[in-house]
Amino acid sequence: MAWFKMSGRKQAETADSDLWTICPSCNAHIYKQEWETGLKVCPKCNYHARISCTERRDLLIDSGTWKEYAAHVTTSDPLDFSDAKGPYKEKAAAAKAKTGMKESVLTGDGKIGGIPVSMAIMDFRFLGGSLSGGCGEKITLTAEHAARHRWPFIIFSASGGARMHEGIVSLMQMAKTCAAIARLNNLGVPYISVLTDPTTGGVSASYAMMGDINIAEPRALIGFAGRRVIEQTIKQKLPDDFQTAEYLLEHGFIDHIVNRKDMKEFLHRVLQYGKRR
Repeated sequence: MAWFKMSGRKQAETADSDLWTICPSCNAHIYKQEWETGLKVCPKCNYHARISCTERRDLLIDSGTWKEYAAHVTTSDPLDFSDAKGPYKEKAAAAKAKTGMKESVLTGDGKIGGIPVSMAIMDFRFLGGSLSGGCGEKITLTAEHAARHRWPFIIFSASGGARMHEGIVSLMQMAKTCAAIARLNNLGVPYISVLTDPTTGGVSASYAMMGDINIAEPRALIGFAGRRVIEQTIKQKLPDDFQTAEYLLEHGFIDHIVNRKDMKEFLHRVLQYGKRR
């Protein structure tokens, strides 16, 4: 006889958790299979959940064409930083173990509808997708690689901003990556920026807003400082939809909002237009 037996209620709860996903936005119950096949987009309210860099790559890049670039670049700890929660080295090691990544961005080459592109895909799971020395280096190297081949460059941003564990080394990546993208512009190489939830801080203040075309996923959080900080500074109540993709589109900060399921087709149309020019 077993020492204890799980109650029927507990068994039912476990079974339910195996079958259903609850939308973080509208609390709708969605079959997990429907959630996965629907690209982690709520069929009730069109909420776009965060996805990993590899999931996004597989949605966009033609099968068998991806080749990772600058894979050797990893984290560094120039300040030997430590805070009340422990050393930065340990946090970086934990992020690597959790995600299987060396840094907060995946970079490489592939094809979208047969058109070669270079791409950088940020991953919020890795220390909030923060912009570090390693992340900035990978983006810069990939931009330079795109420039040599005259391939369009696409960045998918998903970040809380600069990685302050690295101090000024992190902040200087804003200028470094923008300079690399400016060289693309001088060469007439297209740069497409895609802003996903969230795109904030030093990333929104640098390369995320520098695209020849800036597009976003629906309802993505996009901004620099946090809503509460702004309200306390200006002593005013902000609109409910402030810092959403829809608000930015209405006020001219981005060019288009694209559903995840339509992203590859939309990018292909843009790339085709660029080829004809």
